[in-house]
Amino acid sequence: MAHLVTLACCSLNQWALDFTGNTRRIKESIVKAKAAGASLRVGPELEITGYGCLDHFMEGDMFLHSWEALATIIDDDTCQDIVLDIGMPVRHKNVRYNCRIICFNRKIILIRPKMWLANDGNYREMRYFTPWMRPAHVEDYYLESIVGKITGQTEVPFGDGIISTKDTCFACETCEELFTPAAPHGPMGLDGVEIFTNSSGSHFELRKLKTRLDLIIEATRKSGGIYLYSNMKGTSTDKVVLITGDLL
Repeated sequence: MAHLVTLACCSLNQWALDFTGNTRRIKESIVKAKAAGASLRVGPELEITGYGCLDHFMEGDMFLHSWEALATIIDDDTCQDIVLDIGMPVRHKNVRYNCRIICFNRKIILIRPKMWLANDGNYREMRYFTPWMRPAHVEDYYLESIVGKITGQTEVPFGDGIISTKDTCFACETCEELFTPAAPHGPMGLDGVEIFTNSSGSHFELRKLKTRLDLIIEATRKSGGIYLYSNMKGTSTDKVVLITGDLL
């Protein structure tokens, strides 16, 4: 007999470099997700730092403060007993990546770097980040001590991985990856993934909502499953409107 699952997709109004406010809003969304009975909470792209940090993504303090913010989230008693999909930048082998951090009960399960970067129109992600070029490959990431002392971990998986549980299997896409010809959800579906998460910082333009919906529908039409799309709300530092309202 199949089990029912409740999933939380949170679109937050995050501000660039507002680590205190962004962390508070993330925690609030987790509390609301748990109150709704959700076992998985998904947030928008780069939600800890804010999406439009521009060249601040090149500063070492950006990564330090991101780990400090993540530490306060995963060590909070109100943020336990729910799987968390949280977005922040991570520096691995001195290379900057746009990542999803998958956590559960003070443990980091996976760090999943973005594989396709947005680099046209309003976006210049390749100025700040490097795409992960090794599909279906996972390697060790040596965890920062500020988080390791909470999780008890020294190494965690880093790469293009999926999370398998007793009841289901889920994996992450990030923003631009949904729009690419070789979208990761194809191989994910063939590998048994049933829950697809997408965390985005996608700006508003006419008819783009229809494009998003068409792509999401096509992703699940091919291999079934559930697709969660979490977008940032508000505006970025260059005054680009990121979303018109709650989506899905």
